[in-house]
Amino acid sequence: MDSPAKTSATGNNEPLSPQQMAEQKAAGAFDKQAPIFDELYGPDTIIRYKRKRVREHTEFFLQPASRILELNAGTGEDALYFAGKGHQVHATDISAAMLAQLETKVKAAGLNGHITHEQCSFTELETLQHPGPYDHIFSNFAGLNCTGRLEKVLDSFQHLLKPGGHVTMVILPRFCLWEFLLLLKGKFKTAFRRFAGRKGARAHIEGQYFRCWYYNPSFIRKRMKTTFEVCRLEGLCTIVPPSYMENFAEKRPRLYKWLQKKEDKWKAGWPWRVVGDYYIITLRKKQ
Repeated sequence: MDSPAKTSATGNNEPLSPQQMAEQKAAGAFDKQAPIFDELYGPDTIIRYKRKRVREHTEFFLQPASRILELNAGTGEDALYFAGKGHQVHATDISAAMLAQLETKVKAAGLNGHITHEQCSFTELETLQHPGPYDHIFSNFAGLNCTGRLEKVLDSFQHLLKPGGHVTMVILPRFCLWEFLLLLKGKFKTAFRRFAGRKGARAHIEGQYFRCWYYNPSFIRKRMKTTFEVCRLEGLCTIVPPSYMENFAEKRPRLYKWLQKKEDKWKAGWPWRVVGDYYIITLRKKQ
């Protein structure tokens, strides 16, 4: 059992709340996966498609030489990409092991002057050593689903962004069509796991268990409506299958290409923008 004497990602010696302990468990899981993360996911065709989609979506809203705050940066794949495009990235993550991988890659790429990093939970952004203000906040691949306190994260954006700045998030919604269709294969637990509610759903990586929560776009719209406006919403892996359906693209290349074309066409339409494995949402801070 976890001891309540554990400290937060920022090094505070105060007892952790149940939500903070849940985030620490997630950090432990990603610490274990960090050394093999790129090897596991880098070559995957569907993951490459997802990264391309997210980057194209984000770049539409980036001004030249933007200052970006990245949350749950992982091993730095996106930080390296955006820095290579001339942007300044401050990469944050709760996992020290992930940031160690990022630091190694940044040095190897010679991008030290374009990428800084800091260990920090996205629920403790008020403690950032580099508080901005930033032109853009970016969070990819559902890192924000690892907290049951997303409202606290969203509230912090107001003080971290410049007026007119943008935030782009990739979030797991509470309904995924592909997962729900697993009912036909008798996989009831997977088909219904996103309906877990406030307690969150149990997940595991490298044998380490933690919890994750699911949020619909309506939750984000409602929480941020006073100071932000939605610029774009699109589904990701709505028609293209989720990447955990391993080797789907390699086993069925013609079908995969057809599905990809359909998703690229309908990604922002209803209902496809809200029934995918993820959705990509960008909001602009009001002037």
